[in-house]
Amino acid sequence: MNSVLPNNTGLSVNGVIYKYSISKDPNTESKVSVQNENALGTGYIFRETDDWSYKPGSTINKSVPINNIPLEYWGTGSIVVDGDGDISNSKVTYTYKIDQCANPQLNPICDGYIDPLLNVSADNVEYYDATKDSAVQNATEEADVEYIDEEEKELDDEEIEEIKRRLERALSASANALALANKVSQDAIISSMNISTNINSYYNKTIQGGVYNDTNRLVDREIPDNNQGLLNGLAQQLLHQKMIDMQYQ
Repeated sequence: MNSVLPNNTGLSVNGVIYKYSISKDPNTESKVSVQNENALGTGYIFRETDDWSYKPGSTINKSVPINNIPLEYWGTGSIVVDGDGDISNSKVTYTYKIDQCANPQLNPICDGYIDPLLNVSADNVEYYDATKDSAVQNATEEADVEYIDEEEKELDDEEIEEIKRRLERALSASANALALANKVSQDAIISSMNISTNINSYYNKTIQGGVYNDTNRLVDREIPDNNQGLLNGLAQQLLHQKMIDMQYQ
């Protein structure tokens, strides 16, 4: 994994994004495991298994969050098929973060910061800072004054304005470059997020079963009249007519 991830102190993996295609018989059993061995122990530090049993082959994109496991635990990674199936177009991406305070000499804002210049054990080693040498400072100041005076004597107003325009164009180009870099970075993040939301592989899911034929049959072609219903209807009609006649008597 040292060839896959930066070998930095304080690096931990917080996510695994993988993609692969499998070709198989839809009537066979198959399980595919994306895994990493435990470099400091036995077994696997990460293992995600997809069950393709009795399913047709397809392509899967999946994102698995990890609880910030340090880099030193991550061993050799592999994609293993248990059963029928062939894997192609596989890709595994690891997302990670770096704790800048893990190295006491990396970031001065962290607690317990150690200045690298103070961590010198040899007695005969003397630290020399050239920027604090008086001779160097005097030579630098004199050179700057001479250069500025000479430039002011040689340049006229038009040349100064041209220099200002060039500086403005240079600054504009730098800003555009930063904006482009930020856009490319955002596009890469969005692309990685879209990998985990691809649900094309679920469209091929099938449910075992068959055709359920209708077992009810109409033996007689005609339904006979309900004589009991006719009698009830006639009685209701007679009662209704009697009530109407009583209103007009």
